[in-house]
Amino acid sequence: MKQDTFLKRWTDTVYGGLNMSWPVVIIYAVLTAVVTAIFLIIPAFKETSFYYMGVTFEAWIFFAVIIMANCRTPLDSALKTFVFFLISQPLIYLFQVPFSSMGWNLFGYYRFWVLWTIATLPMAYVGWYIRKKNWLSVLILLPVMFVLTLDGVGSLMFAFRHFPRRLLKGIFCTGQVLLYAYVFTSDLKQRLAAAILPFVVYGILSITRPPMELTVNYFLPDHPVLTENAVIEVADPKAAEISVYQTGEDSMIQIHTANYGNTDFTITDGSQVYHYNLEIYEDDGGHSQIRITRID
Repeated sequence: MKQDTFLKRWTDTVYGGLNMSWPVVIIYAVLTAVVTAIFLIIPAFKETSFYYMGVTFEAWIFFAVIIMANCRTPLDSALKTFVFFLISQPLIYLFQVPFSSMGWNLFGYYRFWVLWTIATLPMAYVGWYIRKKNWLSVLILLPVMFVLTLDGVGSLMFAFRHFPRRLLKGIFCTGQVLLYAYVFTSDLKQRLAAAILPFVVYGILSITRPPMELTVNYFLPDHPVLTENAVIEVADPKAAEISVYQTGEDSMIQIHTANYGNTDFTITDGSQVYHYNLEIYEDDGGHSQIRITRID
């Protein structure tokens, strides 16, 4: 019972009991930018859960929800969330400039966040209504909670394959889903709906879509010059679809796959026969990679 009382006091303070004045919003934006830039600059944080604070949405959803929950009106929520992102996001890139080989060109990546910063105006206006703690709150939260579930479960599955990488990220994302289901609802039915529905949707999508899908054009390792008569035979057609993408001096093949694994394939071009092994794998950063080796 004491734990429940403490949790209630803590959530009431963080999500409704803070003075979210304009000076606080500005300081909040600068501090989050500094911390994020540190995680992105220091090599030790590369590809860790902390590094992804500057890459994906989960931390910024967390920061934004705190602002929205402590504003007095929908307009106040929209303006303060907008200004928070307007300050924090360019500062993150600015702090990185002296430490990046890209220099000022690093701001080319800021275009993505410009769009999301503008989008915070209507999103935070509507998002303010999660304070009502009713079915409307659940409806508003569900898209955000699904994004968190998608990222959280995906990170936990990645951690299972590459332990302990992204473990904290997975816990943080799924923890937010459960936290918001507790904070912004008023009865058990609402809490169960908010907590369970994102995972149900994730489960349905996991069943109906492939775990990964990759299409890439690739130069063969020994750079053979292929003609229009070249034919490709794949040992395991379920592993990948491989076709000739480009002939001539810069011959390339196209690979489409929805599975990790490996298979052999043969290219027959007139009297010339080439044997290769194709490996599709996930690297330590969670990126799908392709490796082709010649088989003599």
